[in-house]
Amino acid sequence: MIIIHAGFEVKKEVEEEFLEEIYKLTDASREESGNLSYDLMKDTEKTNAYLMVEVWKDEEAVQHHNTSEHFTSFIKKANQYLSAPPHITMFEGKQIER
Repeated sequence: MIIIHAGFEVKKEVEEEFLEEIYKLTDASREESGNLSYDLMKDTEKTNAYLMVEVWKDEEAVQHHNTSEHFTSFIKKANQYLSAPPHITMFEGKQIER
């Protein structure tokens, strides 16, 4: 399982447009066969900061996502919404049954 944290610092004046675009990405990404979850979180302490938490079945699913039309379309537009480059962290994990 691959877990990705993608942090975004969004320009206040374009926050609504950012949300419109990222919700398109979120909805389409959740439909991908290798996606286990894809959730956008708003930071409660830092203004205009968001964290996308993605969970993928495997590296192949991540690669498929990274070449998808909805992902590449968002990436082409992302810089106009961001006040800093995205901060991406990837983890390899496994589910623990309890």
